[in-house]
Amino acid sequence: MPARKRKRRERTHDWQDIQQYTLWPEQQLYEKIRPVVLFQESAAERAKEIGDSPRTLQYHAQQFEQVGMASLSHKERTPSPEAGRSLPEDMRQLIVNLKAEYPGFTPHEIATICFLHFERRPSDHTVKRILADGPKPSISGRRYPPYAETADGYQRRRAIVDLHAEGWSNTTISAYLQTPRHRVYEVLKRWAEEGHAGLDDRPTSAPRSPARKVTMNAITEVRKSVRESPELGAYRVRAALEQIGIHLSQATCGRLLALNRQLYGVPKPSGGVPRERREMPFKAHFKHEIWSVDVRYIEEHNLGFPEPVYLISVLENYSRSCLASKISSTQNQWDYLEVLFAALSAFGAPSVLVSDGGGIFRCNQAMDVYAALGIKKDQIEKRQAWQNYIESHFNIVRKMADAKFARARTWEEMIATHRTWMRDYNMQRHWAHEKREDGCHSPAAVLGEQKGTVYPESVLNRILFATRFTRQLDRHGFLRFQNWKFYGERGLPHAPVTVWIYEGTLKIEYQAIALSKYSVEQQDNHKHLQTVGHPRLADTPFRSPQLTLFDLGPGEWLLYWKTPEDAPAHRRHHDPFIVQLPLFDPPPVALAAGAEKEHIVEPEQPRLSLIWEKRD
Repeated sequence: MPARKRKRRERTHDWQDIQQYTLWPEQQLYEKIRPVVLFQESAAERAKEIGDSPRTLQYHAQQFEQVGMASLSHKERTPSPEAGRSLPEDMRQLIVNLKAEYPGFTPHEIATICFLHFERRPSDHTVKRILADGPKPSISGRRYPPYAETADGYQRRRAIVDLHAEGWSNTTISAYLQTPRHRVYEVLKRWAEEGHAGLDDRPTSAPRSPARKVTMNAITEVRKSVRESPELGAYRVRAALEQIGIHLSQATCGRLLALNRQLYGVPKPSGGVPRERREMPFKAHFKHEIWSVDVRYIEEHNLGFPEPVYLISVLENYSRSCLASKISSTQNQWDYLEVLFAALSAFGAPSVLVSDGGGIFRCNQAMDVYAALGIKKDQIEKRQAWQNYIESHFNIVRKMADAKFARARTWEEMIATHRTWMRDYNMQRHWAHEKREDGCHSPAAVLGEQKGTVYPESVLNRILFATRFTRQLDRHGFLRFQNWKFYGERGLPHAPVTVWIYEGTLKIEYQAIALSKYSVEQQDNHKHLQTVGHPRLADTPFRSPQLTLFDLGPGEWLLYWKTPEDAPAHRRHHDPFIVQLPLFDPPPVALAAGAEKEHIVEPEQPRLSLIWEKRD
């Protein structure tokens, strides 16, 4: 008996052993799906046994049931070079013609048009292949001219309807005919509702020359704004015009700005760098919750000295209202305290005060004020100026007033410009309030009459100890302070002013505007002035309309002097035993009780008697 050619093996269901015994990929694939096909096991159970994908096993099992053993052989599908040539010749020609007429067509749009024409939709890949290797286009131009170039109104609307019927999308029709997309929608709506009658021209009741809101007065005001503040944008110009009663849209103001810039050769301001919008850490949720303070340097001016001028401001974060502001030639802690106390006196105290790491905001005097009024002092992160709301406020200052500050030649003009800017800023609309539904769009309207924690003037004076005092000018502009007379301003008769004493200087100011300064020395008890000298008058906008009889210089005008001390008043003490007697006592007529007739009661003779009597 001949020997066996194959070595006998034991039957096994272990996949690892079966995988070693298989010789061909087809045999191995069949062993994978055999329990699924013969014994109806689930593909998930078999995949778990052999470590294969359930979906792959299910797919091969279905192919085996449909095709048989032929499904076990792996044949690579190669793309046929004739793919796409099975399409009708008319469809192939339509595809290339559409692309030639409008190059902006996408393969998906072309396939949709083919489906409407031939009720057969080619794939996007087939369309791309035909555009690359298909026949040449049979057309060389446009079938329809642009919408505006068609004289007949019916024909240009009919072109939109015809293209829509062919399967063109509204966006493609708009681009092809060079007309707005809303006009395409309007024409198709009229066609659907009225048919051919909707394509005819309609009589219009609009005037041939409609009334325009832009007047010569508006154009003149925009020209003034451009020449005075070239950095202004369309929104700020709109706010300025609205303040004087001219209501125009922001887009219209932008066109007028561009017209005036081109006419007068004013360069367009450079736009800011787009930045990522981040959440503000000191966003206020109610009025007077958070105030922001900072100092801005104004380096461009014509005041005759190279040092910058400083703008110190206090901003209310919720309404974006500028509560107090001061233009100053110095930036010490006393300048800051003047602005802070002006805001505290007028609007009360906030809950939180935010600033950067500047020393004037963290000096001992300022920290004592915060502690006395219960104000929490917060500070932004280092080199993160965007966290302070007042930085965006200073950007508005740059657009509205920097050009005017640069043209000012006297300190009086600087103060007047500053006062005008502060009024306009608080009264004009602000971008932060555009979405409010209560009609309040300006910082002043949003803030209203509401105040923070209000403290009496005496309490505020007590907080600064013997540093800040309140006085009233007389009719000549002088005030009395500790037995001294000081000149403030003749143009402010009977006005309340503030007197500051710090570091050997006495300063008189009105509404955070310095009127005059004096060098002083105090006595040892720091309660009375010992000497006064070196008077300095400031240029202010509060000039008196009454002209002086003689023009006297500062050295010829007596601006201060020491008043004589008042003698103590001598009061007379009242003695209860001294009775004041009358000078003359006429004889009274009285009726005694129980008497039947009148009788004269003889009074006592007075100590004084008449010594002269008129004779006949």
